[in-house]
Amino acid sequence: MASKKKSAIGFIFITLLIDFTGFGIIIPVFPKLIEELTGGGLSLAAVYGGWLTLSYSIMQFISAPVLGGLSDRFGRRPVLLGSLFGLGIDYIFLAFAPSIFWLFVGRILAGITGASFTTAQAYIADVSTPEKRAQNFGLVGAAFGIGFIIGPVIGGVFSQYGLRVPFIISAVLALINWLYGYFILPESLAKENRRKFEWKRANPAGALLQIKKYPAITGLLATLLLLYIAGHAVQSAWTYYTMEKFSWNEAWVGYSLGFVGVVVGIVQGGLIRVIIPKIGQVKAVYLGLILYIIGFILFAFATKSWMMFAIILPYCLAGIFGPAMQGIISNQVEANAQGEIQGVMAGLMSAASIVGPLMMTNLFAWFSVKNSGMYFPGAPFILAALLTLAGLFVCSSTLKKYHS
Repeated sequence: MASKKKSAIGFIFITLLIDFTGFGIIIPVFPKLIEELTGGGLSLAAVYGGWLTLSYSIMQFISAPVLGGLSDRFGRRPVLLGSLFGLGIDYIFLAFAPSIFWLFVGRILAGITGASFTTAQAYIADVSTPEKRAQNFGLVGAAFGIGFIIGPVIGGVFSQYGLRVPFIISAVLALINWLYGYFILPESLAKENRRKFEWKRANPAGALLQIKKYPAITGLLATLLLLYIAGHAVQSAWTYYTMEKFSWNEAWVGYSLGFVGVVVGIVQGGLIRVIIPKIGQVKAVYLGLILYIIGFILFAFATKSWMMFAIILPYCLAGIFGPAMQGIISNQVEANAQGEIQGVMAGLMSAASIVGPLMMTNLFAWFSVKNSGMYFPGAPFILAALLTLAGLFVCSSTLKKYHS
């Protein structure tokens, strides 16, 4: 049984690795593609980038609880395969989009089907013992890290052959991943652990109402929401910020994200398996939040390119927060609701992605106009630090009340 569980986790790791690699490939070139299609500059591209992320996130916010409920009813495998296929179609839209309108079509489609990350986490919860869940959730981060070592570098290098080439590569990888999952990936959810699909639970409002059953995690989910919003200072503004402040090109953006991938891979694939068992999940959550705050502030005031690479080290070490928090939350939920709670967390992530990208990209656009008297492109990182600080207070109150 233990051997089968290890094999299943290995399968999901490979699936996520290919998925994250494809996503990482397009990041360095996406702003330039938007510039090409809109005819505007980097500030305008940042605004459009925020709206594109918003369109994706709204659809995922609506769809995530449905897909989570379907995975609890029919199993993780069919939902994961549908998500991977939808992602491949999205990349094809992006690769051949003749106008900005088609970028929105692709992002909306990806939002409707985009459940690979959520379903993978439910899959891991299915095959993990309670005491091993936090460490195994770290494999998601390790796959992300390695994918971001490979992906952005590929995107930066192949962009010299045309802005559309990285999107074609990502489409091919996503469809290969779908084929891999179809022939290799086993089902993880036993039939006795499945539950009836209910529409009243399979919508954003219904899914969030289910949280009331778990008062011990309500504050923790609020902390996740604040951190998800804060994270868009990096996710949505990194490329624009580094291009504006340090004059990086697509290749240097790719190298920086590749370095992020190296550090994340080390932290999530190795260090958390030492740190979390040694200091415990609760202390790991506190340490992660504090390091995030420090990282955001340092990013905002960095003056040299090398500083950005140095600051990546404590910022990525903060990633011990995610697996520790997921472990605490998952252990409060019964086996037949793991898909639902992962859907709730995905819904929160999507809700944050509705607010976060517009907030951070517009804040960047506002403070990146030179000779305006308010030039400070690092403003999104300061806001991120304040949001994370608020999350730290909420988290501390909840942990003291229910998990002390």
